Amino acid sequence: MTPRIEPLSEPYAPKVADRLEALMPPGEPPIRLFRTFVKNLPMAAGLNAWGSYYLSRQLSLSLRDRELVIDRTTARCGCEYEWGVHIAFYADRVELTKDQIRSLTYGTASDLCWNAHDAVLIEAIDALHDTCTIDDVLWPRLSASFSEAQLLDLFMLSGWYHAISYAANAAGVEAEDWAPRFADFLA
Repeated sequence: MTPRIEPLSEPYAPKVADRLEALMPPGEPPIRLFRTFVKNLPMAAGLNAWGSYYLSRQLSLSLRDRELVIDRTTARCGCEYEWGVHIAFYADRVELTKDQIRSLTYGTASDLCWNAHDAVLIEAIDALHDTCTIDDVLWPRLSASFSEAQLLDLFMLSGWYHAISYAANAAGVEAEDWAPRFADFLA
């Protein structure tokens, strides 16, 4: 993919360097997405506040549930960039198997690799992606597995990663050299 909006490169202006440092975990070099987003510093500052919540312990979802939402949402949006970053950083931490990563990318909630909790979560992400809502058939199963706070976080997290996917895809952000690709998980 050729970038439509070229990410910034070093040396960074002081305000840009400060924002990039705030967007990344300590000691990590800035990823291409953030080096693209800092071309609009006020937007990047807003992203930092919102994104920090979703990647914090304040989020009511477990780390595994969070990553299932992000990985499935970005895969459904065709955002190999963001999907690859999250698979690289979090798949091992949340104990995703190769079959589960393949299913998140190409499969369905009914794949045999999922327990009932994970399956209903994936169903919800697919429903939100396909219809922008949760129907009355799925709602009782979903609300039996998640608190109201968790449901609200789930809905907003999926929407947030739709927005990230739109921006990364439309700007043509190139995959990180170290990140996996969709094709790495073909059956």
